[in-house]
Amino acid sequence: GLFTSLGISQVPAANRARKFRVNLLGDLWGQVREMRKDRVLWLAVIGNTYFWFLASLLLLNIVLYATDVLQVEETQSSLLLVALTMGIGIGSFAAGYLSGNKIEYGLIPLGSLGITCVAALLSRPHLSFLTVAAHLGVLGFFAGFFAVPVNALIQHRPAPERKGGIIAAANMLSFVGIALQPVAQYLMIKLGHPNPSKVFLIAAGLTAAGTAYVIYLLPDSLLRLLLWLLTHSIYRIRVEGRDNIPERGGALFVCNHMSWVDALLLIASIDRPIRFIMFKGVYDHPLIHPFARILRAIPISSQLRPRDMLRSLRDASEAIQAGEVVCIFAEGQITRIGQLLPFRRGFERIMKGVDAPIIPVNVDGVWGSIFSFERGRFLWKLPRRIPYPVTISFGRPMAPTSTPFEVRQAVQELSTEAYRYRKARMRTLHRAFLNTARRYPLRFAVADARTPKLRFGAALARTVFLARRLREVWQGQTMVGILLPPSVPGALVNFAALLAGKVPVNLNYTASNEILASCARQCELQTVVTSKAFLERVPLQVPGRVILLEELAAQPRAPEKLLALLMAAVLPGRWLEIALGRKKTAALDDLATVIFSSGSTGDPKGVMLTHYNIGSNIEQVGQTFMLTGRDRLLGVLPFFHSFGFTVTLWLPAVLGTGVVYHANPLDLTAISELVRNYRVTFLLATPTFLQAYLRRCLPEDFGSLQYVLVGAEKLPERLALAFEEAFGIQPLEGYGCTECSPVVSVNTRDFRAPGFRQVGAKRGKIGQPLPGVSVRIADPTTLEPLPQGQQGLLLVRGPNVMKGYLGRPDKTAEVLRDAWYITGDIATLDEDGFLAITDRLSRFSKIGGEMVPHIKVEEKLHELAGVTEQTFVVTGVPDDKKGERLVVLHTLAAEKLKDVLDKLSQSGLPNLWIPRPNQFFQVDELAHLGTGKLDLRRIRDLALQFSSGTA
Repeated sequence: GLFTSLGISQVPAANRARKFRVNLLGDLWGQVREMRKDRVLWLAVIGNTYFWFLASLLLLNIVLYATDVLQVEETQSSLLLVALTMGIGIGSFAAGYLSGNKIEYGLIPLGSLGITCVAALLSRPHLSFLTVAAHLGVLGFFAGFFAVPVNALIQHRPAPERKGGIIAAANMLSFVGIALQPVAQYLMIKLGHPNPSKVFLIAAGLTAAGTAYVIYLLPDSLLRLLLWLLTHSIYRIRVEGRDNIPERGGALFVCNHMSWVDALLLIASIDRPIRFIMFKGVYDHPLIHPFARILRAIPISSQLRPRDMLRSLRDASEAIQAGEVVCIFAEGQITRIGQLLPFRRGFERIMKGVDAPIIPVNVDGVWGSIFSFERGRFLWKLPRRIPYPVTISFGRPMAPTSTPFEVRQAVQELSTEAYRYRKARMRTLHRAFLNTARRYPLRFAVADARTPKLRFGAALARTVFLARRLREVWQGQTMVGILLPPSVPGALVNFAALLAGKVPVNLNYTASNEILASCARQCELQTVVTSKAFLERVPLQVPGRVILLEELAAQPRAPEKLLALLMAAVLPGRWLEIALGRKKTAALDDLATVIFSSGSTGDPKGVMLTHYNIGSNIEQVGQTFMLTGRDRLLGVLPFFHSFGFTVTLWLPAVLGTGVVYHANPLDLTAISELVRNYRVTFLLATPTFLQAYLRRCLPEDFGSLQYVLVGAEKLPERLALAFEEAFGIQPLEGYGCTECSPVVSVNTRDFRAPGFRQVGAKRGKIGQPLPGVSVRIADPTTLEPLPQGQQGLLLVRGPNVMKGYLGRPDKTAEVLRDAWYITGDIATLDEDGFLAITDRLSRFSKIGGEMVPHIKVEEKLHELAGVTEQTFVVTGVPDDKKGERLVVLHTLAAEKLKDVLDKLSQSGLPNLWIPRPNQFFQVDELAHLGTGKLDLRRIRDLALQFSSGTA
C-alpha cells in the first residue's frame, strides 16, 4: 500500500486556511454538524455507518452459521465468505456500470431491499451448503448496489474545501458502526441467545425498517428507483454534455417536449434533483399529483389569475437563486406534429435578475415511442422496439439574458448533434429495403402505367432477378449508369445496383449530349442501363456501353425466376449481397449515389450522397409527415433529381409506403387517373407542375390527397391560394438542395384540437427545418450569425449534408465550413423557427451599389398583371454605367404588358428596382429544366442576346 500510494499525483490543498485541531472529538462533532446541513449527505453517512455495522454482524454470523447450522469444516466456511466477497465485487461493478457516469441513488433502496429479501431467505431451515453459498453471493451483489452510490454521495456532496474532513468523519463513523456490532451481539444474547438463522432474520428486519425510514425522509429515492427500472428496461438513455451541468448552484434547464416521459428521462439522466414547472391540469391529476409533490414541481397555468401566475414564476426564480435546478418545457405543450414548437417567453421572466445559467436540453429519439403523439395518438399503439434508444443532450451554459430565439436555436443544434447517435441503429438503403420487403411481402409497393401493381415481396424477387442478370455486365465497375424515367423498371434497377455493390448514377435525359458525356467521364461509367422504348422517345447519344432492359430481361426461365424468389425470401442479407456480386459489407458512409446538380446557374457538379445522408433524410421526412403503409406517393420527379431519388424512390422502399410512377408530370389525363385510381395521398410537385394541374385536373381527381408538397422553386402565393380554392387542400412549400439529400425544411399540417393549436405551416414560408437539421442566417461576407429576423445567407447543418463534390475538393471546401453547408440562398428566420427564402445570392443584381432582388421584382410584376402562372422572369446583364441592369423575359400579350408598365411606376418599388420599359422582351415560353425549375443560365443567355440586339 505504501509503494502504491507513492504513485498518487500531488494536488494542491483544497483549504489551506484550515488548521489541524488537536481536539479530535470536537473536530468530529463539527464535521457532523456540517453533514447534517445536507440531508442527502447525512443520510448517506448514516447508511454507510449502518452498512459497516451490518457487515460486521453478518461476517461473524456466517462463521457461526457454518459451524453450528451447516456443521461444515473451517475450510468450507471460508468458501461462504468467498461467495459473499465475490458478490460484493460483482455488485459494485454492476452498480458503477448501470449508474452511467453519474451517481444513481435510486440503486440504494434497490440494494437495501435486496439485502432484506436475501437475509430473510437465509433464515429458513434445512438449507444446503450450495444454497447458502448462492444466497450469500446474491446478498453480496445487493450490498455492492447499496455501497457504491452511498460512498459516491459522500465523496460528491461536500464542497471541495470541506470534502477531506467530511470523508474522514464518515470513516470515523463507520468504525462506530463496527464498534456497535459487539453491543448488538451482547444484547441479542441477553434477550434470548438467538441461533445464527434468527440473526439473519433480525438483520433483514433492521434493514427493512431502515429502508422504510429513508424512503419516508427522501421519497424521491424510491421514485428514482422506479425510474431506474423504467429507463433500464423500456429505454436506453445516452447522455451527452453532462459536464455542462453545474455541480452546485442554480440553473434553468430549457428543454424540448416530445412525449409524456420527457421529465422522467431527464431525472434519470443526471444525479441532481430537478424541479419541473408543470401545467397545473397535469399537476392536479390524481395519478400524477403524488409524484409531482415528491419532486416539488411548480404548477403553472395560463388560466391562473395574474397574481398566481407571477407567484409560480417567482417560486421558480427563488428556487434557482437557492441553488436548485429548475426545468421548463418552453414549448408549453407536447409536440403533436413532430417538430420543435415556438418557445414561449415565460422563462425570460423567471431569469430576470437571476445570476445563474440557462442550460439548453434536447431529448432525441422519443418520437415514435408509445408516449409520443406519433401516428396521431398516445399510448394506444405497439412499441416499435424495446429497449428504445434515447439521447439526452445538455448544451453549453447560456447567459440568463438569452432570448427564446437564441435558446431555441441552441436546442435545435443539439438535436443535430444527437442525430449522429441514431446512426448505430440505421441500415444501409438496400438492407432497409430488404427488411421492409420481407416484413411486408404482400403490401402494395410500386406501380406505373405498364405495371398496375407490384407488392414488396414481388418487387424484391424481380430486383434479385435483374441483379443476377446484371452481375456479369457490371463486373469490375464501381459506378453504373442508369438512363430511365421514373417507373417500376427504373426503381428496380436502382435497387439492384445497390444490392450488387454498385453506385447507381441516374443520368439526366433532358441534358445535352455533351453534359451526359461529362457526367459519364467524371463517374468513369462503362455501362448505362436504359430501355429501347425510352430511347425511341428521347433520342440521346448514350455514353458508354448500352444495356437495354428489353434484352436483359428477355426470356426469363422458370428455374431462374424460382431461384430469384427463393433467394429473395430466405437468403441472409450478407449472403444475398455476395450472391449478387457485392464484395464487401456496405457501410452507412459508403456512397449511395452521385447526383449531378441541375445546372440552373452554372455547370453541373457531381454531388456525393451516402447511405447515411439519404437514410437520415428519409427518417426526417417520415417523422414530419408520419407516413404509414397506407400512404401512397405519386412519383413524377426523375431519379436524376435528388428529390426524386430520395423521396419517391428510396423513401417508399425504406418506410414501406406505396408509390405510383409516371414519366411525364405534364401528362395531365394520366396523372388524374393515377391519383384517382390508386388513391394517392401524397403529391410531390414543382410550381410549374402545380400550375398545369390547376388548369386541367378536376377537384374530384385529387380527392384522396392528404398532402401536396411543393419544392424546386418558390411557390407563388397567388398559385397556392388558387390551388387551395380549386382542390380544397393547401399546398405545403418545402425547401431543399441536392447537397442536402435534398430536404432541408417543410411546412406541414397544423394540429387542432380543443385547447390546442400547433402551427405547422405559414404562408410565404418554406417551413421549419426537419428534425435533426439546424439552420443559421449568416452575414454573406463573414459567415457570422445574424440576429433573428435579419436577412442573410442560409447555412445548413445536419446528417443529410453531402459528403462532397465528386473529384472537386476545391469546390467542396468552398461550400462546407465546419460541417455547415453554404446554400447560396438569402433567407430570414422568424422567432417561431420558420424560414423564408428571399432570393438566391446569384439572383441579385448590383445596380448603382445597391443589391436588387430579382424575385421581389417578379412577384410585383405578377401581382400587377393579375396572373397566377409564371409569366415573368427577371435577370441581370452587364451595364456600362451602373454595373448591371434588369432584363425581363415574359409571355404576356403586348396590350396587357402596356397596362403593367403603366402601373409599375406607382407600384411602390424603389426606382432602382424598376426595369426600363425597353428591357421587357416577349418569348414563346420560359426556359425550364427537366426538373421543373427555371433554366436561369439559358434565360440569362437569352436576355444578353435580346438586350444586345443579337436575338
